[in-house]
Amino acid sequence: MTPPLPLIEAQQRLLDLARPLGPETVTAEQSLGRYLWNDLSARRTQPAADLSAMDGYAVQEPNGGPWRIVGESAAGRPFAGLLEAGEAIRISTGALMPEGAVAVLLQEEALRDGSDLTIAPDGEASARHIRRKGFDFAIGDTILQAGTRMGPAQLALVVSAGLGSTGLETGSLPRVAVIDNGDELAVDPAAWDDHRLPASNGAMIAAMVQPLCSSVDRLGPVPDSREALAKALGTASDADVIVTSGGASVGDHDLVRPALEEWGASIDFWRVAMKPGKPLLVARKGDALVLGLPGNPVSSYVTAFLFLLPLLRRLAGANSALPVKFSARTATALPPGGPRLEMVRAQLAGGIVTPLGQQDSSGLRALAIANALIERPIDAPSAAAGDEVSIYWLQNGGMG
Repeated sequence: MTPPLPLIEAQQRLLDLARPLGPETVTAEQSLGRYLWNDLSARRTQPAADLSAMDGYAVQEPNGGPWRIVGESAAGRPFAGLLEAGEAIRISTGALMPEGAVAVLLQEEALRDGSDLTIAPDGEASARHIRRKGFDFAIGDTILQAGTRMGPAQLALVVSAGLGSTGLETGSLPRVAVIDNGDELAVDPAAWDDHRLPASNGAMIAAMVQPLCSSVDRLGPVPDSREALAKALGTASDADVIVTSGGASVGDHDLVRPALEEWGASIDFWRVAMKPGKPLLVARKGDALVLGLPGNPVSSYVTAFLFLLPLLRRLAGANSALPVKFSARTATALPPGGPRLEMVRAQLAGGIVTPLGQQDSSGLRALAIANALIERPIDAPSAAAGDEVSIYWLQNGGMG
């Protein structure tokens, strides 16, 4: 039997199978959560002219004074004239600097008596209080690169750059089908007796992928039979990604592999040297990619986090698909690593990460309060309290 793949190799093999689905034109606001297909260039300069960065007074001589106040420049209502020597104008944050002004005297450093203005003893009129034309970006500047995920800040930048009223090309979002598999699963509460479980994995996986796909179809629970699995796979064949949960291990009732082969899919790899999540399976049929996730809910969550979400990002055109690793200090000692890389559920607060006491792969209660995973490499040395360890932040799909 082929040995399990290392995590990094398995992730790269999966991403190498994926190709972005292609561009789709959407409005700027519809682009939220999507990935840009092309670089974006500014259609205007920001700011379009020199502006005041503070409330105060615009003056011609930085070290001059006294001055006579001759007018005002407010945001959206500029001073119309030319500022002469010995003159000042009242100016607001974001207001246009008048012609001839070279410095701003802060309001709190100014002494005003009617229309007469002088500098307070510790004050200074300075050019550093001016936002220079084009300091943020100029016409033609690349403001966002292809593969960037559009969020609220990126949307604001696009609108400010004059692109808010035009269509944006973004990567198309994949269609996903999720298949719950197992005789032990039930949806009807009346069937939840000692040997049956609520079918929670499908709801969990669908929630994880929702921000990264155009549609999620849930199928199942599907019983443990090749025929039922092959039928469910056929029903899901229009999806770009098919996700099965359960049945990917080596037991007598783990039938995902043979059902996939019967359906006509080719297995790319099976099993990853990690805990939890060893029996991960990756296959494809035509343009559809199949991920067979383990059935234990923690294993299913961790493998979806490390494999399924990166796959969806790649298909949607992301330039960075894998979750980001950070460093934090462990609150407690950690034992040496074993023969498989281990993902330890943990809580992160203030740069300190605390492993949770419950690490069983079926423990949903611990998973629900975890906000981080500690990565313990194969054969890692023991770690003392206070040592730095590598972690994944579980919020925002691990993308920081």
